[in-house]
Amino acid sequence: MYRILKKEAVKSLENAIEALGWGISGNIKVEEPPNSDMGDIASSVSFQLAKQLKRSPMEITQEIMDKIEAPEIFSRVESKGPYINFFADYNKFAKLVLESVDDDYGRLESKNTKIILEHTSANPNGPLHIGHIRNSIIGDSLARILRKAGYEVETQYYVNDMGRQIAMIVWGLLNMDYQMDPKGKPDHEIGKLYFNVNEKLRANPELKSEINTILKRYEKGKEKELQELFKTVVEKCIEGIKITSKRLNIEHDAFTWESTFVKNGDVENILKTLEGCIKRNEVPYLDLNEYGIEKELILTRSDGTSLYATRDLAYHLYKSKNFDEIVDVLGSDHKLAVKQLSAVLGMLGGKTPYVIFYEFITLPEGSMSTRRGVFISVDDLMEEAVQRAMKEMETRRPDLNGDEKTLIAEKVGIGAIRYYIARLSPEKHVVFKWNEALSFERGCASIQYSHARACKLLEKAGYRVGDTAPRYEDIADWNLEDPFEIELVKTMSKFSTVIEESAKTRRVHNLAQYAQDLAGAFNKFYKSVPVIDSDKEALRLLLVDKARITIRNCLELMGIDAPVSM
Repeated sequence: MYRILKKEAVKSLENAIEALGWGISGNIKVEEPPNSDMGDIASSVSFQLAKQLKRSPMEITQEIMDKIEAPEIFSRVESKGPYINFFADYNKFAKLVLESVDDDYGRLESKNTKIILEHTSANPNGPLHIGHIRNSIIGDSLARILRKAGYEVETQYYVNDMGRQIAMIVWGLLNMDYQMDPKGKPDHEIGKLYFNVNEKLRANPELKSEINTILKRYEKGKEKELQELFKTVVEKCIEGIKITSKRLNIEHDAFTWESTFVKNGDVENILKTLEGCIKRNEVPYLDLNEYGIEKELILTRSDGTSLYATRDLAYHLYKSKNFDEIVDVLGSDHKLAVKQLSAVLGMLGGKTPYVIFYEFITLPEGSMSTRRGVFISVDDLMEEAVQRAMKEMETRRPDLNGDEKTLIAEKVGIGAIRYYIARLSPEKHVVFKWNEALSFERGCASIQYSHARACKLLEKAGYRVGDTAPRYEDIADWNLEDPFEIELVKTMSKFSTVIEESAKTRRVHNLAQYAQDLAGAFNKFYKSVPVIDSDKEALRLLLVDKARITIRNCLELMGIDAPVSM
């Protein structure tokens, strides 16, 4: 709804400029001023006009002010130096905002644009670990935001079933006396086998040739039993990864296997199309110097088997043909690979992907490696978070029964992980700190607690949360006077604008910051403004209910549950 203020301000400025007989190139700039004394919307349009009119911004502002008419939603328009400031009529604006907040609040109009968003895509050689989790959370949260912003989004997990790691696991099953525990979580069992094979290879490097042979046989696709063994290994690992992801509130729309693009001939077709550009020494490669890329792109191994890069080209050509936009979430160590990929996609007529690069997340103990068996699995991380949340619940809510505590602890623990990662821009390195993640003062729990407070207040007033709510017809006086009421309405009104901006920039962290701001505005209102038995009880209860919905919807966009009690 804050977009309405901006839209109305722009329209009034356009009318005034037109009445003066001026034109303006580009969009009229309006923004929220740094403090409320300068209004709710401020415009620097006079600076935009100064150059083309060859006049001072102050003179231009004075002439605009002579012609401008304040739209109905504003109480007044004033100038502050060369700036033009619009002040909202909060009674009219509050009614408009509260009437717009329904269960689907924040939904924007359809963009008629199909986006494929690839995220997570961890090699299926073990469980997801903390090094993968940032990819998953950024990707899933962004997909939710883009859908809310009106885009049609399909999320995909690109399954690397043709990598050397899978061939190593298959070799281990064929050559080692190693039994996986049938009762164990399948991705963890695969990870243990992968670690043991690495230990074997470390002791006897000559075994690499046997693994290369297995990979070559698999790619030829002629041995049914070998094909089934590769498939079984990958499916087992993906089964475990899906279980982990579900607990983290993440689901992919599709799992696309790399081998698809070898088996359907797409990789071979790419090599044929590029034939005139390919150079050779021991292996075929592309010289990308003319694209400003010094490192050549190798297309196959010396034995003729395909490489990840070539299969990834085929995958991105598939994306290009079937979607309007491509979004990938990748670690910062993929930057060179993405430059190479984008250059060759251009040669093949494909679309350039928009890539969100993220820095890695670690625990204070240091970095992790699946190969070395040194990692903290996401399963372990979630279990630790929930256990720590349970300890908090036992201290804060000894009155609750065990099942209630368990349910809330699950929501708080998982929410803590998701929010802690979502709140920072992907370019920043993150060291995961428990005391910050599970903070009831600054972390996700503080936002969830605001939602629970709102629910408790409504129930105390006799309303069933989600079923009944204060009615508009019960409100005779829409007059807002308390600054904490006004601040809460203003903050709620910005939800759609934040969604729009997050979708536009392909970033999640500003939504996370907004969630904290929204919870803060509600908490100030809750602590300072009387609600039940006040002379404005109906209006304030309605405000509480709409704040509850906005907080819940905001948390949902980050894949976080909103408890009704904490």
